[in-house]
Amino acid sequence: MSAQPVPLSEAQWAGAAFERALVLATCTGVTFLYAMTVTIANVSLPQMQGALSATPDQIAWVVTSNIVATAVMTPLAGWLTARYGRRRVCNTCVLGFGVASLACGLADSLGELVVFRALQGAIGAPLVPLSQAIVLDTYPKGRHGAVIAVFGLGSVLGPIIGPVAGGWIAEAYNWRWVFFMIVPFALLVYVGTLAFIHDRAAGSKDRLEWLGFLLLSSMLAATQLMLDRGERADWFDSAEIITWAVIAGLALYAFIVHSATAERPFLDPRLLADRNFAIGIVLIFVFGMLNFTPMTLLPPMLQGVSGYPDSVIGFVLGARGLGTMIGFFLMIYASRLDPRAMIVLGFLLQAFAGWQLAHLDVNPSSADVFWPMALQGFGVGVLWVPITLVSFSTIPLGFLAEASAVFHMVRNFGSSIHISLSISLAVHMTRTSYAELAERVTPYAASASMPWIAGSWNLEDVRGLAGLSREIARQASMIGYLDAFVFFIATSLVVVPLVLLIRVKR
Repeated sequence: MSAQPVPLSEAQWAGAAFERALVLATCTGVTFLYAMTVTIANVSLPQMQGALSATPDQIAWVVTSNIVATAVMTPLAGWLTARYGRRRVCNTCVLGFGVASLACGLADSLGELVVFRALQGAIGAPLVPLSQAIVLDTYPKGRHGAVIAVFGLGSVLGPIIGPVAGGWIAEAYNWRWVFFMIVPFALLVYVGTLAFIHDRAAGSKDRLEWLGFLLLSSMLAATQLMLDRGERADWFDSAEIITWAVIAGLALYAFIVHSATAERPFLDPRLLADRNFAIGIVLIFVFGMLNFTPMTLLPPMLQGVSGYPDSVIGFVLGARGLGTMIGFFLMIYASRLDPRAMIVLGFLLQAFAGWQLAHLDVNPSSADVFWPMALQGFGVGVLWVPITLVSFSTIPLGFLAEASAVFHMVRNFGSSIHISLSISLAVHMTRTSYAELAERVTPYAASASMPWIAGSWNLEDVRGLAGLSREIARQASMIGYLDAFVFFIATSLVVVPLVLLIRVKR
């Protein structure tokens, strides 16, 4: 296949439909690779925590470092594609992604693992926005709804296969193999990008607008560090947290001023003049906040509080991917419906799934977790297509790559922020709940004299006291996680009124 003077989306020659299908299949595979990697580490977080002697908030860096690195580097996708061409960028990123995944599996310490996960996120950052831009550019606008639903299957199959296969292989071997298993997938996708991803135009000679990029990156990184370190450092009573907050605020202010006054800014502010795209940015930010939070909270909760093995945790997390797949298949046909109604439905499904998770007890059955996760995944599938269609419905083709990069940057940043806030809330409420529960456990409490309540917890025996302390800690930890799910519910509902501002072409 050589570069064509006619855009592939308008091509009518023999075999054009098959050529478009090959491009779509390749881009779906690229998305599958990225989505599988984001979720595959979650199932083994408890095993990594034990192997690397990390605390719950420290091990969360394995997830958040990857997400924030992706958020920081995603805006580069548009410039990289314009400068070097989508074929070269896609091939390089897929190959580098596989090498970084191998390095994660070989890491000997938490610090090394966090660095390699960040590298994995940074290298993989352009993959999803680039793939989406290629798909939208390959098909005519009239088919974007169905095509985006098919393209979204990559982000569906990844969360299904990743946690299930990762949980099984981690239990059979160890956590390192959840990263080793990514390598053959990366090689397979690399063959596809070599064969089917091509450029229509030569790369531009535009230089990267470094000041805007550095200001935006500084804001994203400082905000993430402030949120991740806040609970451990006692928030704004700490000079460190104040420093990160000041850096984030100054960097954001300087970025806005620079973008408004520069001749060629890093991100074109004219994108936000498009009403649907501006609203879509807010919606996808909240979508990102909801997307991966349950998958980060549930593994440590199920293993640390309820004693679930990795294989069962992987099975339960796989339910989310199953629900998302059903949602995407539905949207292949429902994409013609009013997107505003589907967006409201999706956020309400997220809230209901969060309500179910917020009513779990310390010993939930697998079904108690399976169905809420499947429902949450179904809500993700219902939301993704209409939010994408609304956001890009009025964007000119020449701005697709840059708009797609901004779209996915905001989504990833929303994920990293909400994960950090949810972990901080869970840790804070665990400590508060432990203090409140412990002060009620005294030899003078009426319940202490009732054998059917006290059981083996003899308050006059060291072993009994230790056992009681462990149970109080377990109950307090569960309360912390349940409070985090209540926060999830509130996040799902707060954005619903904004949907009324969306303009839909009739």
